[in-house]
Amino acid sequence: MKKNPLLKLEHLGQSIWMDFIRREMISSGELKQLIEEDGLRGMTSNPSIFEKAITGSHDYDDTIRALALEGKNVDQIYSALTVEDIQRAADLFLPVYNRLDGADGFVSLEVSPHLAYDTAGTIADARRLWVSVARPNVMIKVPGTIEGLPAIQQLIGEGINVNITLLFGLPRYRQVAEAYIAGLETLAAQGKPLKFVASVASFFLSRIDTLLDPTLEKTMAVDKSKADFVNKIHGQVAIFSAKAAYRIYKEIFDSERFRKLKEQGARIQRLLWASTSTKNPAYSDLKYVEPLIGPETINTVPMETLTAYRDHGKPASRLSIGGVKAAVTLRRFSKAGIDLDKATQQLEDEGVEKFSKAFDVLLKSLEEKRVAAIR
Repeated sequence: MKKNPLLKLEHLGQSIWMDFIRREMISSGELKQLIEEDGLRGMTSNPSIFEKAITGSHDYDDTIRALALEGKNVDQIYSALTVEDIQRAADLFLPVYNRLDGADGFVSLEVSPHLAYDTAGTIADARRLWVSVARPNVMIKVPGTIEGLPAIQQLIGEGINVNITLLFGLPRYRQVAEAYIAGLETLAAQGKPLKFVASVASFFLSRIDTLLDPTLEKTMAVDKSKADFVNKIHGQVAIFSAKAAYRIYKEIFDSERFRKLKEQGARIQRLLWASTSTKNPAYSDLKYVEPLIGPETINTVPMETLTAYRDHGKPASRLSIGGVKAAVTLRRFSKAGIDLDKATQQLEDEGVEKFSKAFDVLLKSLEEKRVAAIR
């Protein structure tokens, strides 16, 4: 029998996390099976995921009704539903967390997307979620906005695990890694243990190509002098960005500054590849998985991508291949008429807006169900 390709990834140093959560998959035993048979090592959530899970099923109706009859308002109902799901999922991953001595087995819950540009609000909401979930293997998701950077440093400095979300650009990634290390230095200065603090930097991929591919296609059509170069980068900007990010990661976490923290028990901040489902049907369904397999990384995938990899994945360590070329190529993007920093800022802004809209749709639906329950 062919060995499950997902299990082979573990031997190559990469963890697979699920980019999805829903109550039924926890209560039915499906999640437990994925952990035991496919080597699933973690799970992430976000407002869009919860909006689909809660409004797209009847899994939560009885609990919503009960909470409404207890007099809970819509914010309290949302918090109760999401915290319970995260706690139950974290409990299923706890054996992984314990077996790996805290190196993996995490479940993530995001602060309100409306706080993306509010440092103090983000810190307060992250503390609230950390206390509410009360699990060692939870990560609080904080957007990698400018305003999120001091929040990341503060939370890490308090010993709170942080998953930095909505990362698109390389300059911002450097700032995120800096915030993590500075937070660890705060902990170390206080004489507190570093071993139990974990963080990941979630680099969003497919959205980059979805935004830039039409621009590249237009350039190829109207300017033949640029066609050769543009053709080489068409559909590859996200992969180039990820490989360049991995080079930055190696530089930062191989540094003397981090070595001192590592000697005190600090863990690296792993790179996590997010937004890995393929949006363009012309591309491989494993486009954002196969080229990005490498040590001490995570790929967080939706169910359809996990199923596809189980079926026809070809595990091999490829992340370091072409890293120098990727970094050099990215520096030449202005030749193709692309301002990459401007594009990644646009993606960050759109990501915050998308999550905020999903969050508002969910709260509106919950309010309608709350009102219906108490009539």
